[in-house]
Amino acid sequence: MAEIHRYAAFTTTPTGGNPAGVVLDARDLDETRMQQIAAEVGYSETAFALPTGPRRFDLRFFSPLAEVAFCGHATIATAVALAERTTVGDLFFDTPAGEIAISTTTGSSGAVQAGLRSVPTTSRPATDVEVRDALKALRWSAEGLDSTFPPHVSFGGNEHLVLVVRDRERLAELDYDFDVLKALMLERNWTTLQLVWRQDDQTFHARNPFPVGGVVEDPATGAAAAALGGYLRALGRVTEPRRLTIIQGEDMGRRSEITAQVSPDDPRVTVIGGAVPIPSS
Repeated sequence: MAEIHRYAAFTTTPTGGNPAGVVLDARDLDETRMQQIAAEVGYSETAFALPTGPRRFDLRFFSPLAEVAFCGHATIATAVALAERTTVGDLFFDTPAGEIAISTTTGSSGAVQAGLRSVPTTSRPATDVEVRDALKALRWSAEGLDSTFPPHVSFGGNEHLVLVVRDRERLAELDYDFDVLKALMLERNWTTLQLVWRQDDQTFHARNPFPVGGVVEDPATGAAAAALGGYLRALGRVTEPRRLTIIQGEDMGRRSEITAQVSPDDPRVTVIGGAVPIPSS
């Protein structure tokens, strides 16, 4: 029987961050069983690692409803879980989205930190129809968007519609039509919506609806953090290497803090965070 570990990623406390299921040796599991386990665990994603070489793994991700090409928080959780059971250092994950290189280190507190280097990011302007349909599903008006940050569809392993709002209160008022937004996202192949408020040049607050995974909202989304870095780079707002802080999950009571390192001359984004085990109840 597969041993299932539970970790909260992008946090220092089990009650914060985004919970992920982690199976460190899934060689005896087929896709059907992986999907069943993910549904039983009930988190937004469960990661399944299949060892293929020294410190190298095939890594697959399943939400309660379907397989996902890439999941940042479950990648961080898996890397921390592996480092805690072996040694810190480099890891390599071959995912459906491509190779992900991971570095793990031990901080001054003794906790393991992991940094993933994303696949190359891309970003394109969203069409008027895409924005209109998304705003309708969100029950938002266009007047609430920040006109200095145009809507984009950005990729950091998965595609995310990025909408930047003018004020923090707009994020706090999130109350969307689950079925309508799910249908739109399935049609457009969006994994989450990256709804963002810019606090300052280094700090962003985000909320990420995830109805296509059977989850109302993700409290931390590493893939969307990479996509956000790629988005800012595409807009020309990264003229020198930048370190971004993305705060997510506050309105859910599961505060997460994600670090993203972005460079003007590299389409890959490094996403950094910790993870802690969730005690069994």
